[in-house]
Amino acid sequence: MNILAISGSLQSHSSNSALVREAAAQHSRNVELRIFDRLGELPHFNPDLDGDTPPEPVVALRSLAQGADALLIASPEYAHEMPGSLKNALDWLVSSGELYGKPAALLCGSPSQERGIYAREALQRTLEAQGARVVLSTTVAMQRAGDGTATVDSAAAGSVTRALEALVSAAPR
Repeated sequence: MNILAISGSLQSHSSNSALVREAAAQHSRNVELRIFDRLGELPHFNPDLDGDTPPEPVVALRSLAQGADALLIASPEYAHEMPGSLKNALDWLVSSGELYGKPAALLCGSPSQERGIYAREALQRTLEAQGARVVLSTTVAMQRAGDGTATVDSAAAGSVTRALEALVSAAPR
């Protein structure tokens, strides 16, 4: 099974990137997890650029999405939404249809368990509009070390485990 993992954050010490790295560390030998970490390289979505030769970062994203059996997204919430860079990436996948029928798990790393609901709702709407099936959506309370680096404690690691298990269970056999 192949899982495409995307952090919706461009921040260097992102809690959500830490969750994606934790997923990569946890994946089993039956699961290959590939991380798309080029959100900042994607041009703004423009149908005029989406012809016979789309920009290379778009080709890379589509290739990873096409080869994936499932999708894991860890995203912050900004102003009650998903980050624009993540929405932009998902917009590049609309016309090509790589997400159709694929299970998706959504994590939102946040300082508080009560946050992130709006970003997860926005992500769920966008993914379902593209034919993906959201099988898990949760906020993960994250702590930061003194240097500002996000730390993944046992509770956060458990949330990542549950997300991976949900994706494995929901993926087509």
